[in-house]
Amino acid sequence: MWHDILLKVLKANQIRLVAYVPDRVLAPLISALAADDFFTVVSPSREEEAVGIVAGAWMGGTRGVVLMQTSGFATLPNVLASLAVPYQIPVLMVVSERGTLGEFNIGQAMVCRTMRPVLDCLGIENHTIARDDELQFIADKTIQQAFVTLAPACLILSPLLTNSRLKGETR
Repeated sequence: MWHDILLKVLKANQIRLVAYVPDRVLAPLISALAADDFFTVVSPSREEEAVGIVAGAWMGGTRGVVLMQTSGFATLPNVLASLAVPYQIPVLMVVSERGTLGEFNIGQAMVCRTMRPVLDCLGIENHTIARDDELQFIADKTIQQAFVTLAPACLILSPLLTNSRLKGETR
């Protein structure tokens, strides 16, 4: 399953801190990370706070990741543009994508349409992953690049990967 692959990639890249805002699609990954003593898992109240926690951890010598859904990304441009990008902090983000494939919520669709252009404008490497067979390679190389170049990066998990919209599920 996609969440098992991603857990192994995070562990292989020494990502020890996980800051997440609850999300049903990411729930299997979050549960697996919380059950593994390798990871420290925290749940701040907002995505900006999660970025601040991961940025602070980086300054203290610990690698981290922020987990969120698409709508949570809408709150991040300021903290990314004023903290992570100019201070070269490799904030890694994993976003469960909403706003596509028959989305019923216009707010989700709007954020989904603007997320990639905002990431591109900020010069933040981002990749959308749609298949299990590409997940390990893309995630691993993106994480390595983020830490070597000291730059934020974003992995966007398509509903085609997570099956979140294909089964008629809603959040």
